[in-house]
Amino acid sequence: MPELNPITKLDYPDPDIIRVGDTYYMVSTTMYFMPGCEILRSFDLVNWEHAAYVYDRLDSTDAQRLEGKESIYGQGMWAASLRYHKGFFYVCFVCNDTHKTYIYRSEKIDGNWEKFNTLKGFYHDNSILFDDDGKVYIVSGNKEIHIRELKATVDESYLAAHPQKADASLSGKDERLPLILTDPDDFGFEKVIITDSDDVYLGYEGAHFYKITGKYYLFFIHMPKSTGKRTESCFVAAKPEGPYIGKDVMDDDRGYRGSGVAQGGIVDTPSGKWYSILFQDSGAVGRIPVLMTVTWKDISASLLKDGISSNDCSANTHKKSDESVSFPIFGEDNRIPKEFEIENLRAGYNYVPLVDSDDFAHAGESISVASKIYDSFGFKSCWQFNHEPDLSLVSADIAKGTVTITTDKLSSNLVQAKNTLTQRTLFPGCSCSVVLDGSNLNDGDYAGLCVLLSSYAFIGMTKRDSKYFLVMGSRNITTGGFWGERHDNEPFEEKECIEISSPLVTLYSCAFFDHERFSKEHKNAFEIAGSDLPQEDDTARFYYSEGNKENDAKVNALGVAHKLQFKLDHFTGARFGLFVYSTSKIGGSASFKSFNYFS
Repeated sequence: MPELNPITKLDYPDPDIIRVGDTYYMVSTTMYFMPGCEILRSFDLVNWEHAAYVYDRLDSTDAQRLEGKESIYGQGMWAASLRYHKGFFYVCFVCNDTHKTYIYRSEKIDGNWEKFNTLKGFYHDNSILFDDDGKVYIVSGNKEIHIRELKATVDESYLAAHPQKADASLSGKDERLPLILTDPDDFGFEKVIITDSDDVYLGYEGAHFYKITGKYYLFFIHMPKSTGKRTESCFVAAKPEGPYIGKDVMDDDRGYRGSGVAQGGIVDTPSGKWYSILFQDSGAVGRIPVLMTVTWKDISASLLKDGISSNDCSANTHKKSDESVSFPIFGEDNRIPKEFEIENLRAGYNYVPLVDSDDFAHAGESISVASKIYDSFGFKSCWQFNHEPDLSLVSADIAKGTVTITTDKLSSNLVQAKNTLTQRTLFPGCSCSVVLDGSNLNDGDYAGLCVLLSSYAFIGMTKRDSKYFLVMGSRNITTGGFWGERHDNEPFEEKECIEISSPLVTLYSCAFFDHERFSKEHKNAFEIAGSDLPQEDDTARFYYSEGNKENDAKVNALGVAHKLQFKLDHFTGARFGLFVYSTSKIGGSASFKSFNYFS
């Protein structure tokens, strides 16, 4: 049996998972990329494909649209809670640039998703629970964990717009019932239910809230100073308001970089087995989901600690009894095995890949062809724009298979560029190529292929004194340490520049994240530029051939290997990106075609 982990091998952090019938759904943080709040679909928990984006645009603020020098790097939507209740899907998340909590609701996973700004509070890393008695709770916070009862009212406007559904719901023939969730000051209760000790680098957060066999279970991530490793914890109580008791349940790094696996949800199979998906920091490629088994064991409550930390002098702790409580065991004795059995609920199903090549033949058309979905502003779902795009500056020629991006502002560097079209990079290594036509660039424009992080690198075409040049450039953020620099206004550093005879070139990039593993598993997969490939982890290199790649022109390396760094300023994994920006005069454009993704 092959090793299952990490699943997706892509940057899908903060996962929350549910099962509806034979289908699993997983939502993940997308931050400043749009469309946003991506939901994936699976039938075996190992293989995943795109199911939906919850929104195209969020609030269209200047920062979300990259107007001027404003941005929302490291912000945007975080850590959504995904739930299915009485025939409707609900997604709840906060946006860290607007400081709001959002709820979206839809009857179908692929929409239409309706947006509600009905919660006044800011519920960081929240999790929603629809209880059996009709009550609804939201748990959130960092280090100090709060529970709040929400008010759930029937959405009369929805029923009025769908009279047949309203008649069925009211007559009891259909249990589908759309709810609006609010948090009025005069309703329900709010209290602190769990606190972490002071002896942590990261206090409890990333809540996931469940009711299982009559008990209430809460799962969190935290980072004790004793290990310096992200760790998963679980607490259990007989009532939603507590008191809670619990302990750490996952303290494993899979032998990879000392990076703990934590934060995520649990889900059951139709046969009653349980699994969890947590994520692991994996360097520049990002935060990747990891699957593990969960079993339940009766243990003595005396082995569990109080949910209210003893260093909180104002808190009331409770005396634990010696009675047994059903408690989750993650993996095998809290370690993640390399191999374990899974249940495939739809054998033979062919998944649409989460990253993909694109001939742009259907770009600009919001259509579904067979199992391929074009729901990213008319592009394949594997594409997301860096921030909200201005589609008036993006055009597609379906006959030619080209996408053209035009500039409308001056930018100091690549991270200020509007309409950069991105795909995630793949662990342990990947490469891509694209044909670039820079005929319509202005002097001072840059267009090409990048690996997008705050410390980015790229290969691109520029125009100087009406002549065309190829440039390999990079940016190394040295301020702020691991926090980096969210508002970078400095230009890139030019590593190599050559004059070219034609504005038509093919550009290539390779990104290696685990060189040893890549060499072992995929050593014959790359033929770019002979052996001149990255030789270290978290490294990218760039290449080119003049003209169109079908002409078998020689592929040459340009510039130097660039060290990729995951930092909290962007807080996302490295992405390939197609970009253009102006430094002297707006209105220049670049056209891209024949994007190939190699993995």
